[in-house]
Amino acid sequence: MPTLRDVNVGEACTVVKLTGTGAIKRRIMDMGLTKGTRVLVHKVAPLGDPIEVTVRGYELTLRKDEAQVIEVTDIVDTVDVVDTADDVVTEA
Repeated sequence: MPTLRDVNVGEACTVVKLTGTGAIKRRIMDMGLTKGTRVLVHKVAPLGDPIEVTVRGYELTLRKDEAQVIEVTDIVDTVDVVDTADDVVTEA
C-alpha cells in the first residue's frame, strides 16, 4: 500500500493506517493524522525531506521517516478535483 511519502506535490489522499509504533505513532496521531483524514501535499524539499502538507485546515511539516509510516489511499491530483468542480450546476 502506498504511503504519504509516495504522494506527489499537488496530490491529495486519505490516511488509511499508521504502521509506526510507540512515540512516533503517538506523535503523528497528536498532529491530527488519523484514519480517514484527508491530506494535501504542498511542498517537498529538494532532497525529499521534509514534506509540507495541509491537514485539518493547517500546515504541517513531516520528515520522510514519519511520512513512511502513514499508509494512504484515494490519491488524486487536485487539478482533477478543481476540474470536476466546474461541472457542478447550481440554480440561481
